[in-house]
Amino acid sequence: MNEQMLMNTASAMVSKGKGILAADESTPTIGKRLDQIGVESTFETRNEYRDMLLTAHEMENNISGVIMYDETLRQSTTCSDKTPFVDLLSNKNVLPGIKVDTGAKDLAGAPGEKITEGLDGLRERLNEYYSIGARFAKWRAVITIGDGIPSEHCISANAHALARYASLCQEANIVPIVEPEVLMDGDHTIETCYDVTDRTLACVFDALKLHNVMLEGIVLKPNMVISGINCSEQADVDTVAKMTVKVLSANVPSEVPGIAFLSGGQSSDDATAHLNSMNKNNGDMPWNLTYSYGRALQADALSDWAGSDRPKGQSSLLRRAKENGLATCGEL
Repeated sequence: MNEQMLMNTASAMVSKGKGILAADESTPTIGKRLDQIGVESTFETRNEYRDMLLTAHEMENNISGVIMYDETLRQSTTCSDKTPFVDLLSNKNVLPGIKVDTGAKDLAGAPGEKITEGLDGLRERLNEYYSIGARFAKWRAVITIGDGIPSEHCISANAHALARYASLCQEANIVPIVEPEVLMDGDHTIETCYDVTDRTLACVFDALKLHNVMLEGIVLKPNMVISGINCSEQADVDTVAKMTVKVLSANVPSEVPGIAFLSGGQSSDDATAHLNSMNKNNGDMPWNLTYSYGRALQADALSDWAGSDRPKGQSSLLRRAKENGLATCGEL
């Protein structure tokens, strides 16, 4: 394990003014997104869409890394020179990343709860991904709030899997994005979201310590503390920011270089506003707060591209990336 390499990569991923583009939708998921704009999902159309995003002029000004799916990591630009996406990004000084979990499945003995799978064969896959050019990875754990859940069983099992994944990543000189997502689905209050996020983060960092994961060489990708999507009382922007920073301060060691939030189903505008408020009103945090957004960066670009309008799609991506880049500095 090259500790300095891991620390340098993690720091670059969360540098001020930049964030991470999550373009790691599985083939079924990207198929649903393309279907929404009337585009058939084929290898070629998925390649064309990713190409539109990744070739956007000067996207590197506000994007430090791109998380890709296995298919995308192996694809190339659609122009005549067929530049591999990994090389395209590296030439822009953008870090290539890879999603390595195989999805959330039903957790045995825990009705209504999920466990993320993909540990079998992970060491070999990570070594291959490193040889292709990936320098960081992502693994998403899913924590659901509901009647009597999440259980300690669910939180503990997912924390254990995240820690095993993170340890294997660092062994392969790949920075792990550690993503414990408390879902916003439900009618729970922001206080309930805080409590569950608090329990989850505490368990995750206990597991990371137990598995000898070097915290200076990870990036945390948590949910923000927000009201359930169906809650009758929706917390305002500054309350979300305040409670999110509070739960992070209680659980995230200062050794962690940065926190890249997921958008988790928030609107693009809300995700940006919450990030901006956190950075604007908290100048003494030990870690950089940035973004690792999928839909919050891509939604406008996808609809504006609509299968053919590359300049319009790229313009929308760059606008969202710039807004979020400003939000990492509290300057929006």
